[in-house]
Parts: sequence; C-alpha cells; structure tokens
Amino acid sequence: MFAVIRTGGKQYKVASGDVIRVERLAVEAGSEVELDEVLMVAEGGVVAVGTPLVADATVTAEVVAQDRGPKIIVFKKKRRQNYRRKNGHRQDLTVLRITGINHAGADAASDHAGADAASEHAGADAASEHAGADAAPAEA
Repeated sequence: MFAVIRTGGKQYKVASGDVIRVERLAVEAGSEVELDEVLMVAEGGVVAVGTPLVADATVTAEVVAQDRGPKIIVFKKKRRQNYRRKNGHRQDLTVLRITGINHAGADAASDHAGADAASEHAGADAASEHAGADAAPAEA
C-alpha cells in the first residue's frame, strides 16, 4: 500500500516505514504528525484518486529530527559593473518516518471498483445485443 501526499508545496510517494525529508513542520522531534493532504491511495490493484484530495484518508508519521539541508551558494554578478554578491542558503527540513496510511474508504473503493467493472461488462453486453438486433433485420 502506498500513498501520494502533499506537504510544503511538494508531492511525495510514501509507503509505511519510509523515511522522507520534507519542508520544515512546526512540530518537535519524537512527536506524531498526521498529514491529511492525501492525493492518491493505492492498495493492490485498487487505486483511489482524489479530486484533489482523497476523502477520509490520512498518513501518520513520526518526526525523527529537525534538520537542515546542504548549503547552496547563491552568486549574482553583473559583468563590467563591479557587482558581485555571494550568499549561502540552507533549507530547514523535517525528517519523517511514515508509520501508517489510513484510508477509511479502501473497502468502499474496492466495492465501488467491482461495481464499475460489472456495470461496464453489462453495458458492453447490452450494446452488443443492441447492435445484433439492428444487424439482424438488415440481413433479412
């Protein structure tokens, strides 16, 4: 089972047990956090895609650490103007360990998917019967 979540303006594909680094969240290390912006949940062959979010789906994670990313050098220059500026930047990050994916509609989605497949099959049978009915008088 995996899910696609959105946090900090970015999207992450996560599964239970994954460790991810996201934009800084205002929580302390060692605490639990619940991410409710779930865009997609997949379990086996059943996929639930939200519009834009999946209803009643959450991802729980444990905050491992508050960290900082690598140093990025920002260098600006305008030639022949004696203009040079050098700055550094380190992004604040939160390290999360995914502990669970909760989707209340997983059973309902699988039932719904089965109903859709059955209705498509029934619709195809009805269409073929209808086409057969039209074709029979034309031949006679």
